[in-house]
Amino acid sequence: MMRVISCVTMEHNLWLVLVAALVCSAGSWATIRLFLRAHEATGLQQIGWHFLTAVSAGSSIWCTHFVAMLAYDPGAPIAFDPVLTIASLFLAMAGTAAGFIAATGHAPRIAPIVGGIILGLAISGMHYTGMAAYHVDGIVEWDTTYVVVSVVLSVLFSCLAINVALNDRISGHKYLAAAILVAAIVSLHFTAMAAMQVTPLALHGDYTNPAALRAMALGVAVAGLIVIGTGLASYLIDDRTRSEAFRRLHHLAMNDTLTGLPNRANFNEYLDREIDRARELGGKVAIIGIDLDRFKEINDLWGHGAGDLALKTLAGRMSALLQDGEFVARLGGDEFAAIKRMKGQADLLDFVSRLEAALFAPIRIDDFEAAAGASLGVAIYPTDAHNRETLVNNADLAMYRAKANVTQTVCFYEQAMDEAVRANRALANDLREAVENGQLDLHYQVQTSVSTGDIRGYEALLRWKHPTRGNIPPIEFIPLAEENGLILPLGEWVLRTACAKAASWEHPYKVAVNLSPVQFAHADLPKLVHEILLETGLRPNRLELEITESTIIADKNRTLTILRRIKALGVTIAIDDFGTGYSSLETLRAFPFDKIKLDRSFMSEVETSPQAKAIIRAVLALGQSLHIPVLAEGVETHSQLSILRAEGCNEAQGYLLGRPAPFGEIFALMHGHNGIAATALAAPAQAVA
Repeated sequence: MMRVISCVTMEHNLWLVLVAALVCSAGSWATIRLFLRAHEATGLQQIGWHFLTAVSAGSSIWCTHFVAMLAYDPGAPIAFDPVLTIASLFLAMAGTAAGFIAATGHAPRIAPIVGGIILGLAISGMHYTGMAAYHVDGIVEWDTTYVVVSVVLSVLFSCLAINVALNDRISGHKYLAAAILVAAIVSLHFTAMAAMQVTPLALHGDYTNPAALRAMALGVAVAGLIVIGTGLASYLIDDRTRSEAFRRLHHLAMNDTLTGLPNRANFNEYLDREIDRARELGGKVAIIGIDLDRFKEINDLWGHGAGDLALKTLAGRMSALLQDGEFVARLGGDEFAAIKRMKGQADLLDFVSRLEAALFAPIRIDDFEAAAGASLGVAIYPTDAHNRETLVNNADLAMYRAKANVTQTVCFYEQAMDEAVRANRALANDLREAVENGQLDLHYQVQTSVSTGDIRGYEALLRWKHPTRGNIPPIEFIPLAEENGLILPLGEWVLRTACAKAASWEHPYKVAVNLSPVQFAHADLPKLVHEILLETGLRPNRLELEITESTIIADKNRTLTILRRIKALGVTIAIDDFGTGYSSLETLRAFPFDKIKLDRSFMSEVETSPQAKAIIRAVLALGQSLHIPVLAEGVETHSQLSILRAEGCNEAQGYLLGRPAPFGEIFALMHGHNGIAATALAAPAQAVA
């Protein structure tokens, strides 16, 4: 050890030694950084980073060696072999490249050790090749012990440097690894120099110019630092590019691309923080669910570009009104949400009022003005909920209540009033599962001739037996299906199943299927009906589709076109629930109906109400004059059936003639239904006033 210290202090120019140390330190720091980037990269990028790592490491090791050699004073003239000097540089680069590549191999325990050994040997090989290029006018003697020790130190420190660099659990592992790599280079060089003893041969004569040697050393150091700086600049540029890319990706991940508002993920994070803050400080947080009322209308009238403009305009307005402790986000589609850190009720009401003003102000679209409007639902932590999920859900419930109430735009969560909404949403989810899992069934109710009692057909009626609630009436789950977008797959299943069952009946009775207004608005019904008829093999004249007059009113021209296309297939059309709602003579005149179904409400009053009896008589007379048969629904007594027979009604349907039942029971009792109808018709007729 004393020999090494003596060699450094007594036989070297200490200023040049410091320059060599500077080059070594800068190069080692850059090398470790570039090596770690190569370790993280893959494919061609990894090759590129390994190249930069080798250039940085090789040049820093070689420059350190060369400057330190120029700092050494052997007491005799010196010279350098250019070929071996250049070869030592390439050996340093190639050897370090091999070491760092091996260190990033697929064996995480062995690879760093193998790489460290190769790196240490590369440093040693570079040094002793450089020493072979070092020609001194004297006798050079080598101490083998110091030579071996120098190589061992280089290998040990190199292995340790790579292992520390790859262990990110060590605090400051990058800086520590760079310091250890410096130790590997420096310990090798000065231990190896201590192994060399020079005995000058020329006692008199010209010595190498010290000033020239110092200038050469500084030139080599500057060149080395430039090379190292180039590699480091590449690292820094890539690091900045990666940081900017990460920021852009983070912004895209946490913000809505159209409006620039925070998105759902950002909203959830912010709300979690506000709830935690309120819990710690004993404060309150309000969440306001926002759903635009007329956004679809804007889209339909002016196109999606106008819809996007409306969303951006509203988002800009809401962003501009935000104050400290306020937050607004777009959750998707035309759905927004806001958060308010509350001090009191007045703060919340002021925020809601500002939101209303922004949402209801007219929006300029080209030469038109439109007002989107909105429904707002408010829930407060911890009054209405104690966690984010429940709080958001309760705000949604209040918002749906506001949407259903034409007189209110803002509703606060009220447990008693919103439980019904919650129950409906739960039932809608159950219905979705029932549709997907085939838990629905069809029942059939007989339709008979009033005059003869013969079976004319059956109406297919959808039934749902809930696993826990039992039978759910259609009047309850059909509106749910229409509201939640389930009516289309549900209606298609009913139509296909009813046609398939009817095609298997022994007698060619008709099957009647109800259609929802939503099916007319969102489906190509004629195409669907045609495909199902072909698929099931049912003759078109055996299928009867029933629609209500409300379906027609929604879009008369479109409905008329659809009905004509369906009738062209040979399918018959019946108008259902006639006599209620929008019933008019114009409807019967303009649309190609094959049957009128008289609403059951008239039959329930026909025995006690002269007005109901008069309406029935008028509808029957109308049907006869237009040559459209009339079917009366809801026939439950012999008296009602007698009245219909006396008035000349064509067909009847009701509990008296047969209750809805599964197909299996219908098939078993098919002949019995004729008996029931005949018995009913044989009962004494009621006098018709």
